[in-house]
Amino acid sequence: MNKFVLLALGLFFLAGSVSAYQITIDAPETLAVGKPLIVTGTTNFGIGTPIDVDLYYQLTTSTEVGRKIAYVQSDKTFRVVFDTTNLKKGLYKVEVPVNGLGDSVTMRLVQLIDRSDDISLSSPSTQNFNTKIYVAGTIKGDENSGVQIEVTDPDGNRIMGPQYISTNYLGYFSVEVPVAQTGVYDVSFTDAKGFIGTRSVSVTGTGVTTVPTITGSVTTGSDVLSAHARASRDTPAYFEVKAGSNRVNVYTSSQTDWVMEYIDDRGTLHTVNDYGVLNPEEIDVQGKGTPIFFKVYPYKYSDSGVVFLYAENAQSVSVSPTVPAVFGGGTAGSQTPSVTQRSPFPVMLGAVALLCSIFLKKLAL
Repeated sequence: MNKFVLLALGLFFLAGSVSAYQITIDAPETLAVGKPLIVTGTTNFGIGTPIDVDLYYQLTTSTEVGRKIAYVQSDKTFRVVFDTTNLKKGLYKVEVPVNGLGDSVTMRLVQLIDRSDDISLSSPSTQNFNTKIYVAGTIKGDENSGVQIEVTDPDGNRIMGPQYISTNYLGYFSVEVPVAQTGVYDVSFTDAKGFIGTRSVSVTGTGVTTVPTITGSVTTGSDVLSAHARASRDTPAYFEVKAGSNRVNVYTSSQTDWVMEYIDDRGTLHTVNDYGVLNPEEIDVQGKGTPIFFKVYPYKYSDSGVVFLYAENAQSVSVSPTVPAVFGGGTAGSQTPSVTQRSPFPVMLGAVALLCSIFLKKLAL
């Protein structure tokens, strides 16, 4: 009888240790359609543990509209970002589909607000190339105030803004933006209430339309360097940024949902995937006088193309000819990323099996 009691107690304490795991997520209560929905979380699961995060549309029933996997970082946090560009307004739910985790908070409600009707453009959506585009219109409720405008070119490079433009007593604004090539330009608008939306302006004619096909380092401005390479999910692009001792702003091109990974000076792997298709992925990195290596690939397996990596205040940006050592290759950089993708669940199951085996052997004696 004592052996059975001991077995029951052992399994009870093991079950108690498993149920001690917790997850808490957080998300904004309201968000404008088109802005990235950032879901953050904390947990006491092990580093590298995969966490599923689901996004549902709440009407009469819950309909799944997105799912992403986050990995627990070294500080016990995780984060995923959902692109809300094509979602309709209404009530949504973000949830980590787990049960029996004690005091965990695994669900949040988010109200998506569509403010697209707050902006009305009077300038044409298609314009002939003449080295500039004209953007004009009215903002509802912003009479004698202003609007913040940001413009990206067809390659995803920011060519203006964010810049504050005043509005008159009718809420009217206008601005001319210098451009260097034909293609589709994205214009984003934000006011004091938050993000309003994005409009596209198509520039046609005889402008410069060629896209560079060589790889390597190229200067795009006095303080901005860039390099580019073809990337797919199976064959990512690798870049080396020499940052000196300044703080460096690094960002990708847009038009594709890129994922950017980098290794910091402590050997920790960071993954950035915040803005989906419309906006570039971006990160600020403090330079330590040593090269910083980046890995860029599309979020979708079906996507591929040329990705540009831009860096402001960097000494140089170049395409790595081989996979850097920090990402498992053989070029410069010897640190091994501290983040692993190992889940504690197989370990716990193994512990249960081992404990049961030991007690069953004792019972058989």
